[in-house]
Amino acid sequence: MPRLYGFDNQTRTRVRAPERQVVREAVGRIRAGQSQAEAAAWMTAEGHRGTMGGEWTSMTLGRLLDNPAIAGLERDPDTNELRETGREALITPEEFRWLQQRPGRRGSIRSIEPREDDYEYLLSEGLTECGDCGQHMAGSRTDAGSPSYRCQSNFEGRGGCGKVRINAPRLEDHVGECVLGELSRPGAQAALEAAREAMAAEAQQAVVRIAALEGARAELVGPYAEGQLSRGTLVAADRRIGRDLRAERARLRYLEQGVDVPLGGVEDLARWWEHAPFASKRGLVLLLVKKIQVRPARARGVRDVDDRVNLVWRTALAA
Repeated sequence: MPRLYGFDNQTRTRVRAPERQVVREAVGRIRAGQSQAEAAAWMTAEGHRGTMGGEWTSMTLGRLLDNPAIAGLERDPDTNELRETGREALITPEEFRWLQQRPGRRGSIRSIEPREDDYEYLLSEGLTECGDCGQHMAGSRTDAGSPSYRCQSNFEGRGGCGKVRINAPRLEDHVGECVLGELSRPGAQAALEAAREAMAAEAQQAVVRIAALEGARAELVGPYAEGQLSRGTLVAADRRIGRDLRAERARLRYLEQGVDVPLGGVEDLARWWEHAPFASKRGLVLLLVKKIQVRPARARGVRDVDDRVNLVWRTALAA
């Protein structure tokens, strides 16, 4: 099976920088108004070829752009929802969703079968946790198709109790109201800037750790080639480093969302929130909130969320 274009190996844990740049340029052209066929023609004209040496066509490019792995995503086999893998990516999750939701993107090979639109979970990626067992809650639809956050009992080997679920829009509305309350307090801007500086420092530390892990992985090659390491030891060490790298890269993306919030010149943060893009809202929540704990409902069918949710604030203002 050929590797996926843009990645250096079958497990898609390492990217090929030149190929990633080609994909980013192609996506940029499509977002600027070019058709998929025009972007493919540009790739071929520039001498770029697929992993099997073939020229790019609208269909082969569409097959690549419809693969969630290029954005560090995968589909939950039970719910079909997109979830982050922590692996390296060629484009951002936001760019991938734009490509999938773009009705005028000519040449896509996506199925014409109707399915529910992907729901953008504002409080995912470890921000929300189960109040019973501490497991991170993930976005997941109910049997009726309603978006929710749930503690999953078997999620990539990180099992939780599986007993806690909460309606996603209601939780997000509640957290949004709490955030707006904090934004209306005196000193909000200064506290947010201080929080962003702290997150930027933590992000830089993550960059250093990632570089050290990548160096450690590269250093394994020499001893193995010289017969000082067995294949089993090499594979075990590589897997361990790979797990740590995925965790660090996921943490870095998490932190960067808070660092990149455009707060400069914003005087009325509450009004800004009402019209802010999804990514900016999420970044602002990350600056304010360290984690959101969700307890079980008092009884089946209870819809209130206020008494089930505890926000652990990050900033001194909200403490």
